[in-house]
Amino acid sequence: MSADAQTAPATTTDGAPPDDIVIALRNVHKSFGQNHVLKGVSLEVERGTSAVVMGGSGTGKSVLIKHVVKLLEPDEGEVWVMGQRVDQLDGDALDDVRLSIGYLFQGGALFDSMTVYENMDFILHRHSGLSTAERRDRIEETLDWVNLADTGEKYPAELSGGQKKRIGLARAIILQPQIILYDEPTTGLDPVSVRTVSNLIVRLRDERGITSISITHDLLCAEIIADSAHFIHSGEIVESGTLDDLRTSDHPTLREFFQGD
Repeated sequence: MSADAQTAPATTTDGAPPDDIVIALRNVHKSFGQNHVLKGVSLEVERGTSAVVMGGSGTGKSVLIKHVVKLLEPDEGEVWVMGQRVDQLDGDALDDVRLSIGYLFQGGALFDSMTVYENMDFILHRHSGLSTAERRDRIEETLDWVNLADTGEKYPAELSGGQKKRIGLARAIILQPQIILYDEPTTGLDPVSVRTVSNLIVRLRDERGITSISITHDLLCAEIIADSAHFIHSGEIVESGTLDDLRTSDHPTLREFFQGD
């Protein structure tokens, strides 16, 4: 479905999206000086689904998801997360929403001076009321879940690129979030590692009911994880639907993107 063909989003009496819509961006604009990056972006993500946002470099993909956790504030428009208007929150209310969202950074963003275990424990120590023994159990369980149970005493420099991504994912889920945002989760990985990380994303959706948005230009990753797909170009969503809808779109930018892949 093209962006122009989309119908107006459903709302409740207070303007919030329906309960099955966990993330909703409505007519979001964002500029940096004279650079108008987002030009009225709207998209919705249903509960327990995996949405993918695709597009070329510099089209506003990462800027878009940073609005979900209010790392950026829109110049215009609304950002709703789990029924709350995030762009209007601050203080403890904003912190509560952020703690329910995991974020997998493009580069992993692990602390180089800490072991894998310490990277995980740092988050739990600051943001949970778990005891030392409970934190240890949670860390061991989570590392085992990403099939890296033996890496706890290693430093990031001792890990492969694929392992760093999986440890970054383990840290993103250590607080057991309801939502995860993935910023290029498979960039720089070989095809085997791409499948491994992508399959973990699918497992999080299927086993834990996690709702997610993934920013990616990796078609293999998108094919594995996408329930819905959105293509952003020049700061606007020009096509939304299934990945096949994007792949067969008549839009010239999408044709060029998919023929190039």
